[in-house]
Amino acid sequence: MIMCGVLNVALSGFYQWLHKPLPDRAIDNQHLLAQILASYQGSSGVYGAPRVFLDLREAGETCGKNRVARLMKEHKIKALRGYKAPQVIAGRPSILTPNKLQREFTVSHPDKAWVTDISYIRTWQGWLYLAVVVDLFSRRGVGWSMKPTLHRCLVVDALLMAVWRRRPKEQVLMNSDQGNHYGSNDWHRF
Repeated sequence: MIMCGVLNVALSGFYQWLHKPLPDRAIDNQHLLAQILASYQGSSGVYGAPRVFLDLREAGETCGKNRVARLMKEHKIKALRGYKAPQVIAGRPSILTPNKLQREFTVSHPDKAWVTDISYIRTWQGWLYLAVVVDLFSRRGVGWSMKPTLHRCLVVDALLMAVWRRRPKEQVLMNSDQGNHYGSNDWHRF
């Protein structure tokens, strides 16, 4: 009581602060910050203030875009920018098997020649690796395999799918870029 008089604070204001030390706006900011963190972590750190704001709006929160941006800036919450591209291993091309196709990409009937390659696709969760087998006659994918890691079984799985789907009657000529995965023991044994 004496301290309130010295500090020139009303006694009712002291008791109000005693029962509720934070103002309503600060309590709302804490609640909103928890929602912001949930949205940010749900996107694996990819979302910035505009997308987090849209997530909050979708969840039924009533707040402004600038308020979300301010809270994210105050708490040093930033979107991750860019993706790490897979590293390409450069070097001399190795000749594992002779080129029997000799760039003759026109064939007379189905299941005579297949070509295969690996590609990578950027997704929200990282890189996805795709191996595809294409029939040169129809120019359609006859087998494919996708994995989050670049493993040797990726190319074999794609080829297994092509064989299972097409069931060729005679031996098929396979052509690839002869990368590391096409030189693996798994590939040659298959």
